Amino acid sequence: MTILTVEHLTMAYETAIVADDISFAVERGDYVCIVGENGSGKTTLVKGLLGLLSPKSGKIEYHGIKPSEIGYLPQQNAVQRDFPASVKEVVLSGCIDSRHPFYTKSDKLRAREALEKMNAEKLLYLSYRDLSGGQQQRVLLARALCAAKKLMLLDEPANGLDPVAAAELYALIRSLNRDGGMTILMVSHDMHSAVHEANVILHMDTKVLFYGAREEYLKSEAARRFLGQCAPPNN
Repeated sequence: MTILTVEHLTMAYETAIVADDISFAVERGDYVCIVGENGSGKTTLVKGLLGLLSPKSGKIEYHGIKPSEIGYLPQQNAVQRDFPASVKEVVLSGCIDSRHPFYTKSDKLRAREALEKMNAEKLLYLSYRDLSGGQQQRVLLARALCAAKKLMLLDEPANGLDPVAAAELYALIRSLNRDGGMTILMVSHDMHSAVHEANVILHMDTKVLFYGAREEYLKSEAARRFLGQCAPPNN
């Protein structure tokens, strides 16, 4: 069942086209990795999918899901990493609903359950700014999970993490997808780990260079040029 369709989408900042004539469809349960060089339009595409940036042309359609039901894990900057709040407050903020300005018992339970899924329930009453990078990403993933019903968008989730923390984060995302049935769209510059994790690859260079199954991507000219001689095994 298709959860998202993008048809002839063009995104631009003023007159500069950043994503040009992008078309693809995402099936429920897919794990899509969006890859490409810096400046290829990956993050701009995600902003379009979230409604944070209006298309210049083309259309984005969700099927059986509202934009408000999409979980989002953005890239962090230094100011956000030093945010003065408790883990509980950060995760609960993912439950915000404009119709209900106060957190309910259900919201608080959902926040705890999200932290448990991230193996981070012991962090609940700690200060967010005092956590390690890997712990902060677990907390932000739990926050995104509070909002997510069927789809989660992740923008460079392992950026800045050491190899062990990155591997642990990828394992958590994999579990959400394979065990929890969550559809994942992940932007990543970590090509080798990303291609290993995903079952579908969207390779961008402003335009779509490739969209399809991981196995087919590894045979493609786009993968040979981008991955070089270090491409992961096709298994």
